[in-house]
Formats: sequence, C-alpha cells, structure tokens
Amino acid sequence: MPPNLQLWEGCGHQNETKEGTIDMITRTMTIEDLVQAVPEAVTYMMRNGIKCLACGEPIWGTLESAAKEKGFGDEEIARFERELSALTSKEH
Repeated sequence: MPPNLQLWEGCGHQNETKEGTIDMITRTMTIEDLVQAVPEAVTYMMRNGIKCLACGEPIWGTLESAAKEKGFGDEEIARFERELSALTSKEH
C-alpha cells in the first residue's frame, strides 16, 4: 500500500488516512463522511433507493442504518461497502 494510503492509527476513524481521504468504505461510516469523501456516493445510493441527502445536507446516521431503514440486509450492505470502496479507488 502506498504511504499516502496507510491508515492513520489513533485518529478514531479506521478508514481515514493521514491526508484525511477515505480508502475503504464501511457500514459504520456516517453518511456525512461518506458523501464528503466520495461525492459519487450520492448518485450511487440514490440509484439503490437509499436516501442520503435532505435539503442538500447529508442525512444523519450510518450507511448501515440508512440501508437497513430501506430493508436491505447484511449481504446487500456488504455489496454496498465493496462497490462504494471501489469508487474511492477510482479517485486515487
């Protein structure tokens, strides 16, 4: 892994790197962190029926809570994690 993508230990966010960019999306990420790190996540989530913005601002909660609210199960949430993480790799 390149040095600029190594995880920043002790920052409190396991998916935040030293530069503040995200290299892996997890179900426990807040929607706010997700859309700030990966703006394309808004379109992705809307296509999958998950509301992530209200009045132009990210909704409260995590990726997992937003997905479960729409009836998605653990396997589908794991797919969201993988596909959203793939979007982050396209940005680097």
